[in-house]
This record gives sequence, C-alpha cells and structure tokens, in this order.
Amino acid sequence: MRYYNHIWFVFLFLIIIQNVSAQAPNSDRGNLWKDFTYDIGNVFIGTGYAYSRPAHWHGSDFLNLGRVVAGTLSLYALDDNIRKELRGHRDKVPSILLDYGDYAGSPQNNYGFTGAVYLTGLFTKNEKLRRTGVLLISSATATGFLQQLAKSATGRARPGADLGKNHFRPFGGNPSYHSFPSGHSVLTFTNAHVIAKQFKSWWVKAPIYAVGLIPGISRIYDDAHWASDVFLSWSISYFIVESIDLFLDKKYNNKYNNTKGIPLDLNIGLGGIGVVYSF
Repeated sequence: MRYYNHIWFVFLFLIIIQNVSAQAPNSDRGNLWKDFTYDIGNVFIGTGYAYSRPAHWHGSDFLNLGRVVAGTLSLYALDDNIRKELRGHRDKVPSILLDYGDYAGSPQNNYGFTGAVYLTGLFTKNEKLRRTGVLLISSATATGFLQQLAKSATGRARPGADLGKNHFRPFGGNPSYHSFPSGHSVLTFTNAHVIAKQFKSWWVKAPIYAVGLIPGISRIYDDAHWASDVFLSWSISYFIVESIDLFLDKKYNNKYNNTKGIPLDLNIGLGGIGVVYSF
C-alpha cells in the first residue's frame, strides 16, 4: 500500500506543476518547467550517484564503514539488554513522542513534507530551497529503496515477534521479518540531517538532530525494531545524504555543506546508548 501512496503523491505533484505553469506567463512558465525538469533529473541522477559511491571509496571511507559495522555489531550484542531497558519504562514515555515517531516516519507523510519544501522553492524561485527539496527527495528515495531491499533480504524478525534477535528468514515476505534496518529511522534522520545542514550553529543543529532521532528510538519502544536496526539506519541516512549533497554541489550554485560530519561520540553500555554532542 505504501508504494501506491508514493505513486499517488507523484501524480498529484505533476498535476500541480502542470496547472500552475499553465496559468503563468509564457516566460515564467518556460522557466518553471525548465527548473522542474532539471531538478527531477538531479533527483534520479543523485540517487544513482549515491549507490555508485562504494566503487570509489578510499582508505578513510573504508575506515568509516568499519566504524559503522563495529557500532552495529556492538549494539547487536546488546540488543536484548536495550530492549528490556526501554520496554521496562515505556509507560513513562509521553504518548505524543511515540505517536510522532510513527507519524513522521511513514512514507506518505515524509514525501508530503519533502514535496512541499521543493514546491515552495520552485514557485518562489529560491534556488537554495529547490536544492534542499532535491536533496530531501533524492536522499529519501535512495535510503528508502535500500532499506526495503535490505530488510527483505535479511529477513530479521522484529522484537515483537518474540523469536529473538538471532532469528532470520531471508526473503520471508512477512512484515514480522522486516526488522533490519528501520524505515522510519531512515526517513526521519535523513530529513533531520538535510535540514541541519542549512545551519552553522550547533545550538540550532542539535535540536534538529534530536527531533530526527525520536522516531528511531520510539520504534525500539514499540518493539518494532532492535537498537542495532536503528543505528544502522541512521548511518545509512547520514552517508547517503553526504554523497548526494556532494553531487549537488556540481549542479547548483548555492552550497551549504562546508562543515562536514557530526561532532558526536557514541557511548555504548549495558544500560543503553549514549550520544554526546561537542559544541
């Protein structure tokens, strides 16, 4: 059903573009359509660009891959402990946070948000906002497809299935075996990282990232994903956004990715996961 929602959104998206450009003067209409086709082309090329990056990795890139693998495996070893810890005080978590996690991570809501950002930039002729919309849409498309493929191929059982963290059924097809990685975490952290890149101050960035982390953590509380699923999802989002953003540097004049990386330390212990930001 979620794929039909995507198709329906794209269909409405094209209708809006057509109607607005039909009402605009000829010169503006031509420029609007030219910008639109240029941007959509960059969405598809940017998605492919992100997938092609592993073929161009060097030493530091493989080092980052090693860190992600090490972090994922470390959390994998602690998945049962983290699940027990979080589920033990789930009743104390405000329901608004859990509801937000489910709402913000749904594909239809995500594409509604990213599409609105892009359309605003397109109609106001704001290149920076257009580029932001392109980055949001292409990153969501790249991460969304990758996580769907990965969770189907690995077939890891969700915590709520009560089969244990080590139970896998590759290509099982049942939603109960779609735990690894987390789609909600991928989409919401992708948005958070893209939006945070617009700002230089970490006093602004930190709250944005914090909001982006809520859906992933809420999915652990809801017994829908393991902590290792969520951590890998955040990592996928971060590196795909960075890859596509570098590609868009060649396509748009406005650049806002001069500051690379997220200055944080990941602390892993039996009590859970700790993230420390450095301002």
